Amino acid sequence: MKSVLHKADSRGHVNFGWLNSHHTFSFGNYFNPERMNFGVLRVLNDDVVSGGGGFPPHPHDNMEIISIPLHGDLEHKDSMGNTQVIRQGDVQIMSAGTGVRHSEYNHSKTDPVNFLQIWIMPKERHIEPRYAQQSFPAENRQNRFEPVVSNRTESNGAVWINQDATFLLGSLESGFETEYRLSAPNHGLYIFVLEGEVQVGSETLKKRDGLGLWEIDAVSFKAISQAEVLLMDVAMSL
Repeated sequence: MKSVLHKADSRGHVNFGWLNSHHTFSFGNYFNPERMNFGVLRVLNDDVVSGGGGFPPHPHDNMEIISIPLHGDLEHKDSMGNTQVIRQGDVQIMSAGTGVRHSEYNHSKTDPVNFLQIWIMPKERHIEPRYAQQSFPAENRQNRFEPVVSNRTESNGAVWINQDATFLLGSLESGFETEYRLSAPNHGLYIFVLEGEVQVGSETLKKRDGLGLWEIDAVSFKAISQAEVLLMDVAMSL
């Protein structure tokens, strides 16, 4: 087994007033050569956008971009004609492919929105851009990891991604124990704690800590407190 630990307070940080963001991996003004990616996972940004703030229209290509609101609502518009509000409990994915422009704004003029912006390097380049969004009620993941993003047809209801990757969300009661088996031998698992505290093997993770594991078949979990956890089961190479 190999591992890499990213404690919450070790992340890159920028605060532009309207945007307060923490970067697990190198992004924008934050550059750390030891934090470029975890397999095909390229960006994991924890963004807080103030009321009325947001990202004006900008381009992307050949990247799988996932947005997961944690608190508040996010307004999305893109050059494919999609205009959507992404709410807490929703998961959105945009395959940028050959190229797309989009904007993301806080849907509220007064209250902040906190969301994860995650980039995954694509399996196939230059595909036709596509958009998908799905709601995942919290009660469906009580003491289990529910697939919310996947390229596997058996993950019914999960939004499709152009990569060998599966994202799962879990809401774990204090004291609950479980095991997660990786989906393929050449995959790694990146664990990101959204709330609470969990024990992963011999490592204790707190809110916004990240842990990457690879060259391993299965991972054991024990919730030290009520916890919300995001798992990213990803290919370790393109």
